Amino acid sequence: MKERENFGGRMAVIMAMAGSAIGLGNIWRFPYLVGQNGGAAFVILYIAATLIISLPIFFAESIVGRRSGANCRGAMRALAPASKWKWMGFLMVFTPMWIVSYYSVVGGWSLEYLVQALQLKFVHAGPDAMSGTFERFITRAWAPVAYHLVFLAVTVVIVALGVKSGIEKFSKICLPLLFVLVVVISIYSVSLPGAKEGVAYLFKPDFSKVTIHSCLDALGQSFFSLSLGMGIIITYSSYVSKKENLLVSGVGTAISDLSFAILAGLAIMPAVFAAGIEPGSGPGLIFDTLPYIFAQMGVEMPWVSSIAAILFFLTVLFSALTSSVSLIEVGVAYLTEERGFKRWSACLLLFALTGAVGVVCSLSFGPLANIKIFGHGLFDFADMFASNVLLTLGGLLIVLFVGWKMSRADVYDEFTNGGRKTWNKACFNTVYFLIRYVAPVGVAVLFISNLL
Repeated sequence: MKERENFGGRMAVIMAMAGSAIGLGNIWRFPYLVGQNGGAAFVILYIAATLIISLPIFFAESIVGRRSGANCRGAMRALAPASKWKWMGFLMVFTPMWIVSYYSVVGGWSLEYLVQALQLKFVHAGPDAMSGTFERFITRAWAPVAYHLVFLAVTVVIVALGVKSGIEKFSKICLPLLFVLVVVISIYSVSLPGAKEGVAYLFKPDFSKVTIHSCLDALGQSFFSLSLGMGIIITYSSYVSKKENLLVSGVGTAISDLSFAILAGLAIMPAVFAAGIEPGSGPGLIFDTLPYIFAQMGVEMPWVSSIAAILFFLTVLFSALTSSVSLIEVGVAYLTEERGFKRWSACLLLFALTGAVGVVCSLSFGPLANIKIFGHGLFDFADMFASNVLLTLGGLLIVLFVGWKMSRADVYDEFTNGGRKTWNKACFNTVYFLIRYVAPVGVAVLFISNLL
């Protein structure tokens, strides 16, 4: 039997997990949530939600993954044999496959816009020509489908190369490059005339806007940004050596994710305000508004605008890839370990299955736009079902499993490396209390509010 691969060390673990957490949500979702919910006040809420609820869930998934040394389904078989918890394992495999099916559609959009930036289309077209370009593109039949399939193909090739040769190497190259790119764009963005208003929008506290809804938004952003409830952390942690420190990798991932979100806000919002455009929401913020900004800049500074556009959409593409790679790996781990597939065969099968679902999601903006499920288009329904049901249900089950099914002794042994990590021992009682009592309540409230 072939020996199971592990990550090469602590930095490899943090980079892989942070790469999973850092995605499109950091670039378009975090900035406008900050603005809508009290600026710096929301950042405080976000940090609190991460420390009190999301990070304990991250630790719970890490404990399950490393303790079992197996994929999501195998983890349940190893830790809770002959029990109904096996269904949680199947849920944790199904969820990321569902998500990557439509996430790769958005990844395809980022690839297409990078191609446009390389062709200098934003500069040469002029600001007026940019209006409505995003809607015109996604409503086309086959161009978005083609980019979706290319993006997904790149993802499965990286995963097919293996844990060390594929995922680890890609993360080590891509994550530092992502931070460099977003720092460069942020420096340029805050230097634009009128950018100070955008900086104030992000960081000036306005506690009058803080509501119960703001708290739920902060928890939801923290929860989804850390890739919780979808089997990724369980799978990646199963590749973590027994000598590595779960406390360090968890805190390192959370800090990296939050730092990138703030930098992404600095890259986007000052430029939006400098152009005199109100902040939008969703993919339209980066795929419709920012090309308009680059075109405006191009009137007076064509080369600067061209470089900024290329760097920005390269950042968007890389951030999308780091997340899609982690999503596909969950399914690949299951197929290779539970069903006896070769890694390349598993990748090809998942490419075919998720690619086909993604084609339908992509076409839901065009030829299939009239098909609705509970009043939602196919793409929107897929996103809503994943965000409101699958992820929160998975997160709730994992903290209940670690807090109430696993023995306290086993959780302590895994979290403290057999009692050898001093800081972990000091933190254990607090972390265990949060896993057992606080996190389940927080996730249950989020789950119920999403359904209302």
